[in-house]
Amino acid sequence: MRELLKLNPYFRKYPYLLLSGVIFIFFTNVFAVFAPALIGEGVNALRDADQVFLGPLRNGISEAELFQSAPAVSYPKTLNRLQSWFGSALEPPKQVDSKKEVLSWMGKIAGLQAGLFLLTYLIKGIFLFFTRQTIIVMSRRIEFDLKGRIFDQYQRLDAAFYRANDTGDLMNRISEDVSKVRMYLGPAVMYTINLAMLIFLVVSVMVYIDWKLTLFALLPLPLMSLGIYFVSSRINIQSERVQQKQSGLSTFVQQHIAGIRVLKSFQREKDASERFTGIADDYKSSVLSLVKTEALFMPIIVLLVGLSTILTIYVGGLRVMSGQLEVGHIFQFVFYINLLTWPFASVGWVTSLVQKAEASMRRINDFMEAQPAIQAPGQLSKGANLLPHDGLAFERVSFTYANTGIEAVKNLSFHLKPGKILAITGRTGSGKSTVAQLAMRIFDPAKGQIKFNGISLENWPLNEFRKDTGYVPQDVFLFSDTIERNIAFGLAEQDSVYSEVQQAAEEAHVAHNIEEFEKKYETLLGERGVNLSGGQKQRISIARALIRKPKLLILDDCLSAVDTETEETILQSIRSQGESTAVLLVSHRISSIRGADHVLILDNGELIEEGSPEQLIKANGAYARMVDQQENSTFED
Repeated sequence: MRELLKLNPYFRKYPYLLLSGVIFIFFTNVFAVFAPALIGEGVNALRDADQVFLGPLRNGISEAELFQSAPAVSYPKTLNRLQSWFGSALEPPKQVDSKKEVLSWMGKIAGLQAGLFLLTYLIKGIFLFFTRQTIIVMSRRIEFDLKGRIFDQYQRLDAAFYRANDTGDLMNRISEDVSKVRMYLGPAVMYTINLAMLIFLVVSVMVYIDWKLTLFALLPLPLMSLGIYFVSSRINIQSERVQQKQSGLSTFVQQHIAGIRVLKSFQREKDASERFTGIADDYKSSVLSLVKTEALFMPIIVLLVGLSTILTIYVGGLRVMSGQLEVGHIFQFVFYINLLTWPFASVGWVTSLVQKAEASMRRINDFMEAQPAIQAPGQLSKGANLLPHDGLAFERVSFTYANTGIEAVKNLSFHLKPGKILAITGRTGSGKSTVAQLAMRIFDPAKGQIKFNGISLENWPLNEFRKDTGYVPQDVFLFSDTIERNIAFGLAEQDSVYSEVQQAAEEAHVAHNIEEFEKKYETLLGERGVNLSGGQKQRISIARALIRKPKLLILDDCLSAVDTETEETILQSIRSQGESTAVLLVSHRISSIRGADHVLILDNGELIEEGSPEQLIKANGAYARMVDQQENSTFED
């Protein structure tokens, strides 16, 4: 349970719930143990009455003769115990005159015992309710806290981590894994405390009654513990395997749901179904293996509890015949053995829960201990935020993707000043988008330095740096929310103003499209904006960046789905942001970068040409060839 020990701080967060739960469990078990004692003493009292009165009548003594020779009634051994519990409620009559009076008194004992037995279990049920309202509620609150921490970790980790891990597997950490950990925090903890207290109380009462019979009754229990030990170790291994298989299944389903249009377009439904069946069968086999192992618990426990019952009746009967035990105590012992049946049966279930939680907590801890590759200071150095806005600078920057070994950017230098538009273009795979991601510090360069306002990005707190930036990625993402909230996502919620949302939509040249919708800005978007065209999604994403009024605006090929007229309007809006905004524009379209102040041409990560669009046309180099190719292509179309 090394991994589960890391949950101890959560228990300390809710001490009153845990302590109250322990107290309620104690009183639940006190009444559970008291109920069989009522039965045992009631049986003894009825046996005494039967021996004194009804037994002689069955042996041929007349009723008149019996009651004449026995004018008073005395059952010191049983009656003393009953009267110590109930006072005079069960006191026998001073003088017995008839069999009817004896039967009436015996009925009084049986009725009172039955009523008290029911009352005892009613009180036990009330305490059990409060037990669940404390310990189970505590587990739900810890589950909430744990999911919150995992979600914070989701947001803290960087792009490199998400490149290396599947989405389905990561989703399992906050869903299936946390659910299994909660079963340990709630039911497993509750039943473990319950078992410990119940064993203590039951064994104490059994030893008080007859310690020799207690030894025989509990003799099979060490064998049960040994069996549980071997079975639980196997469950631990199998539980972790099941979680891995389930993560793989979740990843497969998530990817195919996300790519359902591609799946249908290429008519690959049958192939996907066959692959899903294979993965699901693999998962099913792992689950069935685990279930078979778990199935060993109940037969082992029931067998050994049954053996305890047989030993109790046999040995107890011998001790009753020898006069060392009362017959009611055998009933009481049988009740206690059966009272221990479910708690001991729950040992297998609880052990299974603990082993599953251990495997899940190990996966959660591995995730929580992961550190982002991008590290940043907690705050900006003193006075740094007072420096004048100096834009973005790359100084001999190089970057290589670790997973592929491809050097995407090589020895790149440039300086983008506020109020200027710097465009980066080049062939597919030339490193354009990598430059944009380096500028946003999604990655850190392998060599060189990137500065913002004259300060290295490594010395900027990420929150402070990204507060001054607006980023529109190549792969536009919209949330399943209203258009207004998607645009306002660029601001803190309390800062969002409807007029600012409208202005940003105007600047992104998407307001007229939004006004055509029935609910306008309250239109609810489907997943990833599925009910919008590609151009509309891009422009809403641009509006989301513009509403921030950023000092650094990065547009990563985000105008590919709009026509040239709309493109020109948007670029004019971007230029009108004023002298405070530096714009880094990544595009493969010449029409997008004609209005830039400076253009960089990349090829295989290297800068091969730079200058204003006019200078590059005159140079008759790579840029001029791109202009010629795209214009000819447009003309032919």
